[in-house]
Amino acid sequence: MTVTAAPDRVFALMRSLGLATRPEEITLTPLTGGVSSDIVLVETAGGRYCVKFALPKLKVAADWQVPVSRNAAEYDWLSYVAGINPALVPRLFGQDPGLGGFAMAFLPPERFPNWKALLMDGHVDVPVAAAVGRALGRIHSIAAKDPATGPRFPHQDNFHALRLEPYLLFAASRHPDLSPRLVALVDSFHAARISLVHGDVSPKNILCGPDGPVFLDAECAVQGDPAFDPAFCLNHLVIKASAAIADPARLAEAARALWAAYVAQVDWEDAGAIEARVAGILPALMLGRVDGKSPVEYLDPAGQDRLRQLARRLLIAQPDGIAPIIAAAQEAGESL
Repeated sequence: MTVTAAPDRVFALMRSLGLATRPEEITLTPLTGGVSSDIVLVETAGGRYCVKFALPKLKVAADWQVPVSRNAAEYDWLSYVAGINPALVPRLFGQDPGLGGFAMAFLPPERFPNWKALLMDGHVDVPVAAAVGRALGRIHSIAAKDPATGPRFPHQDNFHALRLEPYLLFAASRHPDLSPRLVALVDSFHAARISLVHGDVSPKNILCGPDGPVFLDAECAVQGDPAFDPAFCLNHLVIKASAAIADPARLAEAARALWAAYVAQVDWEDAGAIEARVAGILPALMLGRVDGKSPVEYLDPAGQDRLRQLARRLLIAQPDGIAPIIAAAQEAGESL
């Protein structure tokens, strides 16, 4: 095993969940899947499972340590969304908080391709983006009206450690002139208790299934400001557009489609109010992907500086809507 999750720990989880009785009954294959967890494909005579354990220190260059209790928060988010629409998440087979892990269905990539992989290969499917926005908006709409989500997801400390500190506050330390604005965003997130937030709606955490998008990796789940989720996903699309990873015009179209589908579901507050917050968050997240603890991996130093300057310009301009940000990213990509 090339991961922290030792075979005996994986077997202990499988036995705890009633999915295996003897170690020789299972075959283990480490899977790639981000920097925050060990993820293992477990094959048994009864099926194929994906087992996930949270890591106390993330696999990045910066010192980034976070509570492993986020594994349970992720399981809770997946369970909650399964109650809304089971097609939106993998099937769950149980968790063991003592072992710090859970098991879910393994979704084969030939049937469930990863959205980021498709985008990086230049395949920009606008209907996929719209489906992501529509599903995300529906989750937020239902959760915003559910009084149980607040007590069930009181994970502000996790959200701070996984998102606010490494993206916004770390970037603020490198840009003192922008620090007041970035700190104000952090304060607003701490104060918000509007709906259930996934916190990592990135193309790498979305599979393109035969019945629509499948969401993964909800370790950051918290009751907070739902504006964070569309902003986080749009961030990945606009950065790719600005770097011409695929056709900038097509990526811009996908970003607009995602937002249009999302905002059509907004019935818990004024649509203009949430768009203004998304427009405020988005440039900050762009800066966080170049000067935060998890810099985007596909940009060379020149590309990083272009993104830095674009994010700074947008943060200073403070656009009050999504359209100018998408247009600026498209223009930057088309100028390369």
